[in-house]
Amino acid sequence: MSQLEDMRLFVETLDAASFTAAAERLGLSKQFVSKRVMALEDRLGVRLLNRTTRKLRATELGLAYYERARQILEAVEDAEQTIARQNAAPRGTLRLSAPMSFGTMHLSPAIPRFLAAHTEVAIELDLNDRTVDLVGEGYDMAVRIGTLADSSLIARNIAPVEVVTCASPDYLARRGAPRTPEALRQYDCLLYGHGKSVEWPFTVHGKTQAFPVTGRLLANNGEVVRDAAIAGLGLVHLPTFIVGEALRAGQLATVLDDYRPPVAAIYAVYPQHRQSSLAIHAFVDFLRSTFAVPAGGIDRAR
Repeated sequence: MSQLEDMRLFVETLDAASFTAAAERLGLSKQFVSKRVMALEDRLGVRLLNRTTRKLRATELGLAYYERARQILEAVEDAEQTIARQNAAPRGTLRLSAPMSFGTMHLSPAIPRFLAAHTEVAIELDLNDRTVDLVGEGYDMAVRIGTLADSSLIARNIAPVEVVTCASPDYLARRGAPRTPEALRQYDCLLYGHGKSVEWPFTVHGKTQAFPVTGRLLANNGEVVRDAAIAGLGLVHLPTFIVGEALRAGQLATVLDDYRPPVAAIYAVYPQHRQSSLAIHAFVDFLRSTFAVPAGGIDRAR
């Protein structure tokens, strides 16, 4: 096996933090990967990894080698992709993570068109509302919504997205519409989140403020609380790509429009070492052309 391939095995092993996970990603046996990393250490005459029963950790020299090796691998991939893209179509498997509601409602009808246009690309789609570790879990790209945390990931803005507060006309007829965010404590709020404490952001005097809300329904899926709002059980605070159709159909009506939070965005994010991937660039361009306003666009509140 070449020095370059041994570098690749070492980088994958450290990214995955285990021989088993690295072997699964690469389609190799755990024993083979472990043997090649040991051979690399023997050739260099240094220990690159500290091995324990639970986890692998890089030594100081191992971290230095990892950084240099990753730069070399990225340069090699970039050189190959630069030449290949001159006369090649995107190909390979794109492992993608996306939020559940956005995936089922918007990616689901769009992906078949992408696959039909790019016959040499395969997609492995994981729908999950948690923020996955792209590098550590072996994803090529993720779709994320809202404010992004600072990271080394490359982010591409796909489309704007609005968040609105709304309820069914029947509920508003019975309870009246809240006039300020502070009044929400007197209403039944239907909560979309992952913990017991939920806050809804609003713009007050030009600044974004978070207001704690409570209610009898908490779900980690936006469609669940949307349907409860349509049934007249209370207020929801959701992106328009979830409630847009219900708003247009008159099943829901917005409130607190003067306090809407700033327009957010949908992003495609991917690791720096994947920035030369033709499949990623093709999918990002497809997402932009499919969802960017005004060409199609994500549902906007009217």
